[in-house]
Amino acid sequence: MITKEDILAIQPEIEGYAREYGLDFFPVIFELVDYDTMSQLAAYGGFPIRYPHWRFGMEYDQLSKGYRYGLQKIYEMVINTNPCYAYLMESNSLVDQKLVMAHVYAHCDFFKNNFYFSHTNRKMIDEMANHAIRINRYIDRYGLDTVENFIDICLSLENLIDYHSPYIKRRKESESTNENDQRPRIKRLRSKKYMEKFINPPEFIEAQIKEMDEKEKQDIKPFPPQPERDVLLFLLEHAPLENWQYDVLGIIREEAYYFAPQGMTKIMNEGWATYWHSTIMTQKALKPSEVLDYADHHSGTVANHPGRLNPYRIGYLLFKDIEERWNKGQFGKEWEECTDYREKKNWDKKLGLGRQKIFEVRKLYNDVTFIDTFLTEDFAREHKLFSFAYNKENKRYEIESREFHMIKKRLLQSLTNMGQPIISVVDANYKNRNELYLMHHFEGIELDAGYATDTLANLYKIWKRPVHIQTVVNEKATIISFDGREFRNQTISEN
Repeated sequence: MITKEDILAIQPEIEGYAREYGLDFFPVIFELVDYDTMSQLAAYGGFPIRYPHWRFGMEYDQLSKGYRYGLQKIYEMVINTNPCYAYLMESNSLVDQKLVMAHVYAHCDFFKNNFYFSHTNRKMIDEMANHAIRINRYIDRYGLDTVENFIDICLSLENLIDYHSPYIKRRKESESTNENDQRPRIKRLRSKKYMEKFINPPEFIEAQIKEMDEKEKQDIKPFPPQPERDVLLFLLEHAPLENWQYDVLGIIREEAYYFAPQGMTKIMNEGWATYWHSTIMTQKALKPSEVLDYADHHSGTVANHPGRLNPYRIGYLLFKDIEERWNKGQFGKEWEECTDYREKKNWDKKLGLGRQKIFEVRKLYNDVTFIDTFLTEDFAREHKLFSFAYNKENKRYEIESREFHMIKKRLLQSLTNMGQPIISVVDANYKNRNELYLMHHFEGIELDAGYATDTLANLYKIWKRPVHIQTVVNEKATIISFDGREFRNQTISEN
C-alpha cells in the first residue's frame, strides 16, 4: 500500500520535471484517499464540503457501486483552486501514482494559464463551505423539504446561463431618463373658463389622448432591451423571489459559472494532461521495470470507446499533431496551397516551433475553437474518425458518415454551448401580461420534449406567471406554453 511518505518522496522529482518542461502551476497539495472517500469527493465535484442535497448521494451511490463491480475506477481528482488540491487513490501502484501526479501538474498548469479559467474563483473551497452554511441555515428555518424542493428547481435550470458572459460584454449601459422620455402634454388653446368647451372641444382632447396612447404603444421599449442569454441572472433581477430563494438561486448560478470552464475545455484539458504525463513518464520518470505497467495504463487512457468520443484521446492526439505540424512547418499559405501529395507527405521545414505553439494553444483556446482550428481532414483520415447519429428505429447511435465536413460539423455541434440548447429571454411582458417568453435558437436539433416541459414548469414556479418558449417541433415553428395548469403547443403561421 502506498503511503503519504511515498508520495512526498516522489513529489519533488515529478514537480521538477514538470517545471523543467515549462509548466507553470499553483502549489499542489496531494492527499491519499481510499475508494469510498474518492467516491464522496467525486460526487461533490471534488470539494470536501457542499450543501446537502439528494443528488450528491445518488452520484455517490453510482460511483461506489461502479468501483465495487469493476465498472470504473477514479485514479485522481484535482480542483481549480490556489493552491490546487489533488486526491490520489491509495490503492494505486507507485508507477500509477507517478503517472497521475504528472497528469495533475499539467491540469494545474492548464487551470492557471488557460484564458477561460481566468475569471474563476481560486478560493472556491472556502466559498463552497460558505454556501453549505447558508443553505443549512435556510433548512433550519424553513424546513428540509421546502429548501430541497427549491434547490431541485434551481438545479434543473442551472444550464440556462451565458457561458461566454465572463469574457464578452453583452449588456449596454442603461441610459437615464430625460425630459424627452416624459409623456407629452395635451395641447390646449388658452381660453376663458366659460369658453373652454368651444375653444378646446372634448372631441379634440380625446383625439389627442388616443393619438398619444397609440404612439406610446408603438414606442414601448422591449423588456429586456435585447435578448438575455443568462436566464438565471434575469430571474435573479426580476422574478418575485423571497430573500432566501434569491440567495439559493444565486448560489446555484455562481457554482454553475465556476464549473463552466471545465465543460468548455474538457477535450483540451484532458488532452494537455495526457500529453504531459506521457512526455514526463517516457522521457524522464520511468524506470525500465515500470515500462509495461505504464504502457498498460496509458493505452487504456487513450483507447477508442465505441459509440462515443474519448476526450483524452482526441485532445492528446491533436496536441501531438499540432506540435509535429509546427515543427515541420506544415501550416500557412504555402502549405495550404500545395496540391502535391508526395511533397506534402515529405514536407519538413525544420522550424522547431511545435512546443511553443502548443503552449500558445493551451493559453488561448477552448474546445470549440480548438477543434474548429486544428482538426484537419488529414487528421480525421489518419485516426479514422466518424460522425455518429441517433437511429430512432433501433434506439442507438450508429456511424452516420465518414465525410470530413460531417465529422467536424457533428463534433462542433456537440461542443457548442457545451451541447446545451441556446435559450434567451426575449420578452418578460409578453402580450402586456407580465408573462415570460423565451426563444430557442434552433440549430437543427429539436428540444427534448420531456426536458422542455419540465423546464417550463420549473420556470413557472419561479416567475409565478405563464411561460412560453418558441422553438421548432417537427420542422415547424412552435410556441410551447405553460400556464400553471396545462401545456399547450401552438404552431406559428409562416404568413
